[in-house]
Amino acid sequence: MSVHLLLSAGRGPQECAWALARLLRRLEADAHRQDLATDRVETVAGDRPGTYRSVLVRITGAGAEAFAASWTGTLCWQAPSPYRSGTGRKNWYVTARPCQVDAPRTTFTEADVDVVACRTGGPGGQHRNKASTAVRATHRPTGTVVVVDTERQFSLNRRIALDLLRQRLAHGDETAERAVTTARWRIHDELVRGNPSRIERPGPA
Repeated sequence: MSVHLLLSAGRGPQECAWALARLLRRLEADAHRQDLATDRVETVAGDRPGTYRSVLVRITGAGAEAFAASWTGTLCWQAPSPYRSGTGRKNWYVTARPCQVDAPRTTFTEADVDVVACRTGGPGGQHRNKASTAVRATHRPTGTVVVVDTERQFSLNRRIALDLLRQRLAHGDETAERAVTTARWRIHDELVRGNPSRIERPGPA
């Protein structure tokens, strides 16, 4: 079992990127105590050394989903700013959300396609209207259907139909991949300051 958790400082000040780095270490220590493995899949560095604007963490092991849930929401690192001694603010917020990393790819095999001959109306000559040379191809796993009657031979229409199915499934996979990427970037704007689900402070992890 593995879960991906995205931690983001959103559009917060540089202290939030500093807080994220400390919360990340606290999360990793907590995971280690629970015999879970963590891997920093992707990191975006902050302006200051040792800080992060965002980190994508993969958590692996029994209970990974429940562990991720315990770290999901608005996280607060409670400590004075290391950069601005004059500010009285001590609460720095980070958002943490489970996210999907990759959209599943559709495997295309001809064995998953039902091909049937059919007749289509319209222009094209008497032969096309009387003979069943058109093709209706259905990709069973996705329900995608194409009908081809551009050629006067069944075998040629069949070949075109299979190529069309491949193209439509590939396009669908690309659309799903873009949606996953968009959903991940949207998390950066979901940071809610106040009412944190978890508060951490400096000291022993």
